[in-house]
Amino acid sequence: MSEVSGQLLYGKVVVPGHVIEDGVIAIHDGTILYAGEVQHLPDHLHNLNPGKKTDGYIVPGFIDIHVHGGSGEDFMYSGKEELDKITSFHCSQGTTAMLATTMTAPKASIDKVLKEVHEYRQQTMPYTILEGVHLEGPFISPKWPGAQNPEHIVHPSVEWLEGWEAEYPGLVKQVTLAPEREGAIEAIRWMSEHGINAALGHTDATYEEVEAAVEAGLRQAVHTFNAMTPIHHRKPGTAGAVLSDDRIHAEIIADGIHVHPACISILTKVKTNDNLILITDAMSAAGMPDGDYTIGDLPVEVKDGIAILKGESNSLAGSTLTMIKGFRYLVETVGLTVEHASRIASYNPAKRLRIEDRTGTLEAGKQADVLMLDESLNIQGVWVRGRQVF
Repeated sequence: MSEVSGQLLYGKVVVPGHVIEDGVIAIHDGTILYAGEVQHLPDHLHNLNPGKKTDGYIVPGFIDIHVHGGSGEDFMYSGKEELDKITSFHCSQGTTAMLATTMTAPKASIDKVLKEVHEYRQQTMPYTILEGVHLEGPFISPKWPGAQNPEHIVHPSVEWLEGWEAEYPGLVKQVTLAPEREGAIEAIRWMSEHGINAALGHTDATYEEVEAAVEAGLRQAVHTFNAMTPIHHRKPGTAGAVLSDDRIHAEIIADGIHVHPACISILTKVKTNDNLILITDAMSAAGMPDGDYTIGDLPVEVKDGIAILKGESNSLAGSTLTMIKGFRYLVETVGLTVEHASRIASYNPAKRLRIEDRTGTLEAGKQADVLMLDESLNIQGVWVRGRQVF
């Protein structure tokens, strides 16, 4: 891993709203000093290390707000060594920031994850930056558990949320819950007041129940179309509320397995105001060969890269997706421009984490979280806070 130093990166630079065909990025001391046309590079920056050049693209690092693990490790069972393995793997795939995502589990198990991530964040994080924790459950619907263990499902508890926030201020960034459950509206209001993303997921909610939750402060939907009531022309359901309400930011797993590309295309046409977010929902098998794994405390079989709960032939158990594969899928299969896909993979999640002032786009003054891609959108280099990691 190289030390932070001045460097120039040349290629097609993706900046907010467009692509600079003959572009350059100037990095120094972990910060972007310039992102623009080569011909307008300020004179005092010409003495930086010439660095690297690509015939492809230079894009902001990806931000994955919904990921359970990778490289054989699960955030539910992670100390420093395991967290290094997870973040190292996903960093090699272009993710420069992420949320450690938990599963529906006993409170003591969730407490342990929060403690481990909190301690990890106090050290120098050498790979992907853990910005905090996403609690996916245990406040979900027993009717839509998906790959979550229904034995550990409980009603939303403001008391639990208050305790976690008091012990680890600002660590919990997002909580997935079923908005129709007892206590959910109170929890959503509390989260909205404390800067935590309240997200619907694993839910049996009606359209009307989702709208009531939005009025209380809910603003996000996890893995849209998966583990939620589907759209029907007389009963719009959860999916109908997500599609029709601009206040709801929609996550999408773009792997061609969880959601048909036509439905992803529809979503990209409906969610046009920076409110669509690429996620992986990756589990421990990401980056690993087919075989037997676990997600949380449930057994999973991975075959042909598809993770299925053992004994449940139709129940997907997270994914083996990486952000660069999802990014390519949006461009090559769904048909988005590189700039549009970049916004979905970087800026939009940064905005949801309220860190868009320092990352998520390539602009002067922001930290240098940068990816260099070749013409086929394969990764050639990864920089985190100006440090070239891969």
